[in-house]
Amino acid sequence: MSAPLLVASDLDGTLVRRDGSVSPRTVQVLRRVEEAGVPFVMVTGRPPRWMATISEETGHRGLAVCANGALVYDLHREEVVSRSLLTAEVAGEVAAALREALPELAFAVERGDERFGHEERYVPSMQHPGARTGELEQLLDGGVVKLLARHPGMGPDALLAAAREAVGDRATLTHSSVDGLLEISAAGVTKASGLAALAGDLGVEAADVIAFGDMPNDLPMLAWAGRSVAVGNAHPEVREAAGEVTASVEEDGVAQVLERWF
Repeated sequence: MSAPLLVASDLDGTLVRRDGSVSPRTVQVLRRVEEAGVPFVMVTGRPPRWMATISEETGHRGLAVCANGALVYDLHREEVVSRSLLTAEVAGEVAAALREALPELAFAVERGDERFGHEERYVPSMQHPGARTGELEQLLDGGVVKLLARHPGMGPDALLAAAREAVGDRATLTHSSVDGLLEISAAGVTKASGLAALAGDLGVEAADVIAFGDMPNDLPMLAWAGRSVAVGNAHPEVREAAGEVTASVEEDGVAQVLERWF
């Protein structure tokens, strides 16, 4: 089997371990990938403001696909080079449909200016310095990168199924959590769409891409790439969909695969 011409990987749960670190073995193989002239692309649900630490730890300074495909971010220049926003109008319609179906939902947004905002009753799972709190209509002004919706009592899979039924094709809904948190992007915006555009710019076809993931938000990317690999700790749906299952993130599953060529 020939070496891939582009390597794409999710971060949290795939490349990044539970303690937030990347293993030395993984860092070394990623450096060998780039030394071989093969582009390495981080494809993540993270917003750009959460990329500095992982960029420093891995030494990666190329392009990253952030916010589940909505943003392409230049890690060297630390600037967004392209974006696909969910408009305020559509986001409002989606939120209204979700509130009707699931009244206990609380909403937050990742904005186009990279700021985080949330309703009063939304409880963030981590600190967001400089976060804005207010009414959802105000938070949506100008469009958003992602609309987030948290439910206090439903698990992520059940919540996603119910939300997709309520929203239909007006937006792309997914999750990457173990609690009830939805991630909502503009229709057609996924990790696959962001990665495909970037690969096209680099002149690399899907057949020559290897992609790694662990959660449902990785499924479009894994379906698009010519070679798809789930880490051993992946969501059952991801393990079933991937062409290969490697060891867990804690056992350097991504590195084990890439060491075949690099």
